[in-house]
Amino acid sequence: MNTTAKKRFYLILVLGLLSAIGPFSIDMYLPAFPAIAADLHTTIAHVSLSLSSFFIGISFGQLLYGPLLDRFGRKKPLYAGLSLYLAASVGCALARSADALILLRLLQALGGCVGMVASRAMVRDMFHVKENAKIFSLLMLVVAVSPIIAPTLGGYVTAALSWQFIFVILIIINILILAAIYFILPESRQPDPNFSLKPKPILNNFLAVIKEPQFYTYAFTGAVASAGLYAYIAGSPYVFMELYKVTERQYGWIFAMIAMGLIGASQLNSLFLRKYKSEQIIRIALLCQSITGLLLFVGAIMGTIELYSTVFLIFIFLCCQGFTFPNSSALSLAPFTTIAGSASALLGAIQMCIGSLSTVLVSFLSNHTALPMTGVMACCAISSFLILNLGRRIIRYKTNIIEVEEQTADMIGEI
Repeated sequence: MNTTAKKRFYLILVLGLLSAIGPFSIDMYLPAFPAIAADLHTTIAHVSLSLSSFFIGISFGQLLYGPLLDRFGRKKPLYAGLSLYLAASVGCALARSADALILLRLLQALGGCVGMVASRAMVRDMFHVKENAKIFSLLMLVVAVSPIIAPTLGGYVTAALSWQFIFVILIIINILILAAIYFILPESRQPDPNFSLKPKPILNNFLAVIKEPQFYTYAFTGAVASAGLYAYIAGSPYVFMELYKVTERQYGWIFAMIAMGLIGASQLNSLFLRKYKSEQIIRIALLCQSITGLLLFVGAIMGTIELYSTVFLIFIFLCCQGFTFPNSSALSLAPFTTIAGSASALLGAIQMCIGSLSTVLVSFLSNHTALPMTGVMACCAISSFLILNLGRRIIRYKTNIIEVEEQTADMIGEI
């Protein structure tokens, strides 16, 4: 591996770690839900609200960091956000009530989400737009390692030590990422003193982003599809550990095995991009995900699926997600350069806001069966497929109008 290839490898690795802060913070403590509930004298449903508060923090926090990344460059906001994450993680380890944990998880998310915004913006900064889907697939390789390592590690740590040590590990990881940012990550965008942080210009930038048909089509397509993944994350501790009676360690291994589908698909996506367009890949992936989601939900209604078939269908469901996420992200950010930070923030906020709603919905609909989790997963997949098809029609319509206007202008100019 030559020097250039090594630099590229380490750069993508650090960007992947920044993207993985949120998922790792989510996945690692899932096996500890029963232990946390017992230690804090509450219910698993109450503890699961700390997951919802984390999603809410990520949703709104990204909107704050987008303008800051465009104004101050990429690295200064990274240092500030990860410092907040560090302080909140210490608080989580010391929390003695479920309500305190819920609040501290909100603060932890507000700090950690900067990594998710910055990594997407830096991909847009440093790589050609045609490479973006491939780079996002590589980042997803790092991100997807989180569901493999995190729940398994969390299960063993909870069983051997206590759930508080999960946050100790997150603190150590955060410190290592801060060091990597300092020594490895270059500043991909210099501070822009002309970029206003006043509310009106910031809102105008966000409006400019959301009005772009390609952005809102693929942003909402990817966000609603991802909400199915978050519904699985929120509902799986109860479904597997309470309904199917698996242990904390077994749950960690099941979670890891299912996540292998996400990893494998994201890497196959890089190969498929050599022959097919992102638009083609995402359409087929969502169609397959919709069919799988329906099978999962109908099976839960009829009571015909058990542990192994549930694991298999969720595995296929997440394989489809591995194709959807990198392509939807690349397509939604492609039209932007100067306000890539704001576009990345809005994309992340939409994803996490819809994701957090799906986790709340799973908790709200809880009826001691697998129906809430499987029902929300199926609805998300089908809705995402419908949004994609409707959005593509709007894009084609807008494109035709622009072409007609350009042809008309050319004809007038010739007269």
